[in-house]
Amino acid sequence: MSFTRSTPIARAALFGLASLALAAAPASAQPKKPAAPAPTAPAPTAPMTPAAQAPAGQAGQTGPQIVALKSEPSQADWTKVCGKDQGSGTDICYTTRDFVSDQGQPVLAAAVYEMKNAAQKQEVRVVRFLLPLGLLLQPGIRFNIDGQAATAGRFAVCFPNGCFAEVGGVDAGVVAALKKGTTLNVSVQNQTQREVTFAVPLAGFGKAFDGPAMDPKVLEEQQKKLQAELEKRSEEMRKKLEAQGQAPGAAPAAAPAAK
Repeated sequence: MSFTRSTPIARAALFGLASLALAAAPASAQPKKPAAPAPTAPAPTAPMTPAAQAPAGQAGQTGPQIVALKSEPSQADWTKVCGKDQGSGTDICYTTRDFVSDQGQPVLAAAVYEMKNAAQKQEVRVVRFLLPLGLLLQPGIRFNIDGQAATAGRFAVCFPNGCFAEVGGVDAGVVAALKKGTTLNVSVQNQTQREVTFAVPLAGFGKAFDGPAMDPKVLEEQQKKLQAELEKRSEEMRKKLEAQGQAPGAAPAAAPAAK
């Protein structure tokens, strides 16, 4: 995000990014009692290597590649979580959900933040994504709702399980469009400079964004369930690869972006 001066809202926004970083860090490196809830990050995704970014016979294509995603099966709906930055007194809420490929492989997570500081009469909205490794960082990202005008953003930081990108200073009109929209299109460039667009379904976002925040205990149980499901899926994939004679650490033939 870009802020011209240090304000309570700006500090809270940075605090929110730190929470996302905690979600992506290894469990052993996280404090046992985080200062604020953080969205569950998807399991590590296979890097988008040039050889795995397009189906066989299409490696020479240069046109945009559309990757339709679906909601993480173990998540019943979008999740809204709220907390307060004790340092600035800013109320922070985010509405988030994880998305997978048709094969069930984690690909992307999206979160829409709303930060309010009543004392300073300030309000900021930020959209953040966790995207796969292997993308070009310099071009940044663009997103649009149902093919409308695109909004540009940038990559902020990368971790072993993916890279965070954000769009700061989002106005109320964009959030309203997200509530009413059908598909959120997130565009990036792969290592061959080919545009890849992830089509993210928006069903249920508006209801969750305007609804009450999830109970922390329910959220904790949901995160445990999701983690167990991801570990089970990872083990099944490992066994499948071994049965096919492929090294467990190698990326599958069909990467998340291959459709």
